[in-house]
Amino acid sequence: MHSEVKRLFDIIAATFGLIAATPILAICAIVIRLDSHGPAIFRQVRIGRHGRHFVCLKLRTMYQETGDRPSHEVGQSSVTRVGRLLRRTKLDELPQLLNVLKGDMSFVGPRPCLPSQKELTEARNRLGLARLRPGITGIAQVASIDMSDPELLAKYDATYLQVMSMKTDLSLIIRTVFGSGQGDRVSI
Repeated sequence: MHSEVKRLFDIIAATFGLIAATPILAICAIVIRLDSHGPAIFRQVRIGRHGRHFVCLKLRTMYQETGDRPSHEVGQSSVTRVGRLLRRTKLDELPQLLNVLKGDMSFVGPRPCLPSQKELTEARNRLGLARLRPGITGIAQVASIDMSDPELLAKYDATYLQVMSMKTDLSLIIRTVFGSGQGDRVSI
């Protein structure tokens, strides 16, 4: 029953969230384009539920030439001036509301990883996390655990399986909105 309620919540909240966020997204897109060349929306293939690949949407926070690498493997110099602000305020995640509506993601779950992050994928699969939709936020993200330590991240993500509930989801969403977690670390 929880999964149906969670999905219904995701659809309703993402719909209202997109309506409210549209002006913010438009302003962010203009500022991103003025700050550096390239599209405002960054598209990247990620691993979703049951190992299926999907295209994850984010506001672009790095220079276009950075390539397709996890954030913890790139340097601070790869992040644009506007990107620093977008990451700090977590506004870069707003386009993922479309991923939630499509059913590729949920508001809460393990953060989606890249297909190249084999160690993390294997660790998550061992712990039964492949059955979950990846989330915009999650237990590990709120605790500021990034993808640089795949085993630790997978273990932390797996704790969600024991506490999964709408109450937990709402708590994690509220904690994320009010600043818990630092997002994905960028190397120095």
